[in-house]
Amino acid sequence: MNTNTNLLQRVIATDISSSPLALRVPVGIIFAAHGAQKLFGAFGGNGLEGTGQWMASIGLNPGYLMALLSGSAEFFGGLALIVGLLTRPAAAVLAVTMLVAIFSVHIDKGLFMSNNGYEYALALLAASVSLLFSGAGRLSLDAALTGRSGVCSTGPSRQPV
Repeated sequence: MNTNTNLLQRVIATDISSSPLALRVPVGIIFAAHGAQKLFGAFGGNGLEGTGQWMASIGLNPGYLMALLSGSAEFFGGLALIVGLLTRPAAAVLAVTMLVAIFSVHIDKGLFMSNNGYEYALALLAASVSLLFSGAGRLSLDAALTGRSGVCSTGPSRQPV
């Protein structure tokens, strides 16, 4: 097996549990929707121009580029989670995106959402890190590509990668 194939196999490796599906799909929908707000102005969002202006106003410069990067991470990362393709890299990018959101926007407002605090971003960070550790699970494109989408005949979902 050549080095590139081995690396790809390791990146998309996943255990064969169905549990990540329960996390992957709703979290993916949330991220994709927030990314669509930033990129396209969907769901009442401000689009790239408005989001970029806001990001510049809080010191994330250049604002347009930061809006493009965060919107793309959320939109495309969310889509990747939904279908379970390249779940670990998508989850890593989304985790970093949430860390930036927490420390650049929410940390000084405390924990609670009622004060624009970081609890929501923290929950999305935790979900992203969980998917980074677990991978996409059985019902995913990652599992199909690695041939791990079948039911484990030796017991619960822990099989060596």
